Amino acid sequence: MSSTPELRVDRVACTGHGLCATLLPERVHLDEWGYPVVEDPHPGRAEGEQAVTFCPARALYWADRA
Repeated sequence: MSSTPELRVDRVACTGHGLCATLLPERVHLDEWGYPVVEDPHPGRAEGEQAVTFCPARALYWADRA
């Protein structure tokens, strides 16, 4: 059975640029330190791919639900 991948943030790799929140404002917000919190891990594939591609720290990634 195939599952829908989730958008996740590697908290160690993230450097707090905030581009993900700019590209996905309805799905990602920044915490008080400027690091992303993914509110909805299931954005449209195209918009999610754009955020993953343009993340300067390569901290956004797709993961299969466990």
